[in-house]
Amino acid sequence: MKITLILDSKDSWFVDHAKKLQLILKKDHTTEIIYDFNEMTNGDIAFFLSVTKICPPEKLTLHPHNIVIHASDLPKGKGWSPMPWQIIEGKNEIVLSLFEAAEKVDSGVIYLKDKVVYEGNELIDELREKMAAKMSEMAVNYVKHYDTIIGEEQIGEETFFQKRTPQDSELDITKSLLQQFNLLRTIDNERYPAFFYKDGYRYLLKIYKES
Repeated sequence: MKITLILDSKDSWFVDHAKKLQLILKKDHTTEIIYDFNEMTNGDIAFFLSVTKICPPEKLTLHPHNIVIHASDLPKGKGWSPMPWQIIEGKNEIVLSLFEAAEKVDSGVIYLKDKVVYEGNELIDELREKMAAKMSEMAVNYVKHYDTIIGEEQIGEETFFQKRTPQDSELDITKSLLQQFNLLRTIDNERYPAFFYKDGYRYLLKIYKES
């Protein structure tokens, strides 16, 4: 088959993981990575990996199957940045849903579900590493069972996460670090570092785990 792995930025945290997934799939299939919806051509399966933009409907017609892997137990947790929001909520067991892309966000039939279990000490790079490994495993599993796997309609009440912004990295100086540790776990030190205000000044706070 011809398989397309789609990211919407060459700066995405998933780039290296997509390249590893490509190597696995290339053993049996023609596989390419693209970084712009306009680069899409006809194929058999398109995987949308770490995509933050909505694909134009006409582009979805280029592949019989357009697959998204979303880090929530759909229909709960639709929307943006589902893994970080759930970590901030205090969850360390994150369900992933592999489903068919549709015009309505995160609404397509679900083919597979799996989960990532964290220990509660991981920072953003470790959170992403474990998440990417499970996403790749699910993608390979879907391709392997492509001819027989059957999708199921989403059932239940849907909920939505809002899009995260740099402002969501603000710390509350009236609360302890322990109270805000889960927020700190999701901080990207370079793209959206933690910060707080005191006496009219803005301070940045970066976090690293000492090995």
